Amino acid sequence: MGSSANTETAMIIASPASNNQNPATNGGDSNQNHTPGTILALTNSESDASKKRRMGVLPLEVGTRVMCQWRDGKYHPVKVIERRKNYNGGHNDYEYYVHYTEFNRRLDEWIKLEQLDLDSVECALDEKVEDKVTSLKMTRHQKRKIDETHVEGHEELDAASLREHEEFTKVKNIATIELGKYEIETWYFSPFPPEYNDCVKLFFCEFCLSFMKRKEQLQRHMRKCDLKHPPGDEIYRSSTLSMFEVDGKKNKVYAQNLCYLAKLFLDHKTLYYDVDLFLFYILCECDDRGCHMVGYFSKEKHSEEAYNLACILTLPPYQRKGYGKFLIAFSYELSKKEGKVGTPERPLSDLGLVSYRGYWTRILLDILKKHKGNISIKELSDMTAIKAEDILSTLQSLELIQYRKGQHVICADPKVLDRHLKAAGRGGLDVDVSKMIWTPYKEQS
Repeated sequence: MGSSANTETAMIIASPASNNQNPATNGGDSNQNHTPGTILALTNSESDASKKRRMGVLPLEVGTRVMCQWRDGKYHPVKVIERRKNYNGGHNDYEYYVHYTEFNRRLDEWIKLEQLDLDSVECALDEKVEDKVTSLKMTRHQKRKIDETHVEGHEELDAASLREHEEFTKVKNIATIELGKYEIETWYFSPFPPEYNDCVKLFFCEFCLSFMKRKEQLQRHMRKCDLKHPPGDEIYRSSTLSMFEVDGKKNKVYAQNLCYLAKLFLDHKTLYYDVDLFLFYILCECDDRGCHMVGYFSKEKHSEEAYNLACILTLPPYQRKGYGKFLIAFSYELSKKEGKVGTPERPLSDLGLVSYRGYWTRILLDILKKHKGNISIKELSDMTAIKAEDILSTLQSLELIQYRKGQHVICADPKVLDRHLKAAGRGGLDVDVSKMIWTPYKEQS
């Protein structure tokens, strides 16, 4: 993470021995009126004034901007999103829910007063006035960048709906969850039933995904739960990796619990309560204790827009291990077996777009490197099951495509392809198609 400097005023306390010091050592001659006693009095006076000023801004209003000490030990600019009274403290003792303005909402958190530098407090402005002032100071390019970031993942929402979404989801309701052997910090709000409003931590059964308020409840549940893997059909097994297909209509409670869990780590998706229309593909690591979920993707049973993926998530403990790329690749292997081209449902999250662009780049450029002679975008689409629009946008972003004489022409210089492939990174885990046992939904009886 980046850092913002925080300057604190150091207060030097003069000791009684300082009265015997030579005035010359204090930077002046004996005729000066600034004696150590005077310095101490001024320092104490300034300290009192500073303390009064700091106490005068408490409690902080929602919308206040201030510097806050993060877990890296450095101070970063934050905006106060919400506050709550600490009833064990004094009149002005509040906890504050803050958004680190330099970073994604997933880092928003409740903090204590001592983490804040009250000398850096900027009073809350009217939002419209603040936006107008900020807008005047920005270049056109900067404003476009801010706008893109602001609506990241919410392109389908108009301004009013976006404000309503942000207001409703602004405060994380569950801080941590326990799932299997992991305790995981959550990223976003998830609309759990009202009876869980007073919980900051939830305990999940890693097999059926039932969730409880207390560890003892989970322990009792685990003694009775007879599941050792997700419900549904195992459609892939290669070494220690398994994939299960779960029908949202046949396993409604499991699918709804999965959505509650996933929403804690996905900001950009609407939570669908009608899970009947979806299939869920659960990726697991298997050992002698059972099959442990590492991530999943979902897809509509019938999609008019040719979506082959609705939501995708790799749980935080399993990220950076190639599982996200594996899930994307698996969704396209299903599309190939269906004889269709596919594309992920929009909007994509920031992390999702990076993952997909990397996948498309690796798949397409690998084909272009090996292919001899001309190849069309339609042929690339037929070979990969990637939608033509996604192929076009990917190649355009890499500046590998030109428009000549009314048609798109791919320019595939081998050195340029190698450079882009290197930048795209490793491909992650391979899907061994020979290990898939799967029948498309429309063909299932």
